[in-house]
Amino acid sequence: MSDATLHATDPNPDDFVVQIADQIESFLVAVTEVAKGDEPASAVPFLLLEVSQLLLAGGRLGAHEDIVPDERYEPDPGPEQDVDELRENLARLLDPIDVYSEVFDPYEPRTAPVPARISDDLTDVITDLRHGMAHYRAGRTSEALWWWQFSYFSNWGSTASAALRALHSVLAHVRLNQPLEELDGLDTDQSDLGDDTLEFEAGRVMAQEIGGPLGIHPGR
Repeated sequence: MSDATLHATDPNPDDFVVQIADQIESFLVAVTEVAKGDEPASAVPFLLLEVSQLLLAGGRLGAHEDIVPDERYEPDPGPEQDVDELRENLARLLDPIDVYSEVFDPYEPRTAPVPARISDDLTDVITDLRHGMAHYRAGRTSEALWWWQFSYFSNWGSTASAALRALHSVLAHVRLNQPLEELDGLDTDQSDLGDDTLEFEAGRVMAQEIGGPLGIHPGR
């Protein structure tokens, strides 16, 4: 797709860049709406759906041949949007399931799990996606695709995948009525946590506490 096509009155929905941009825009809008906290009962299932759909776009970018931008150096896309408020809103909405443990690279032998936060993951992904969207909206379609593909491999693909596993785990525990063990206030923000003691720091993530916000009740 040429840059001129981007500004056409009716962009071709079959164009690869238009499809990718639409999926990314849908994710950006949806997560921003969820973070407002208007419907906490559907937050986790909705985020699971949105991250899954985003990773479909990522898979398509990953399977595509290497994208080469038109310009040798990246044009300045302008200032990055602040995501602190979005991160704080997500953290507040997802408490106490925000913190989870993650293995950074499953192919690296004896990799120790590290603490992560769904709220951090989602805002990190959004920062990458917005960067590419700035190029797309400015008509630099090849630059946008290059950035989205590059950052998919270098950051947001693995980050979104980790968040997806965490969201899936929470929902699976609730739907299968399998509450997690109480963690006695373990705080994964501590820097001296050993490999053997690092677990989920999610408070009492049990069906009674998670089921209510998700609108799910045992036996249904």
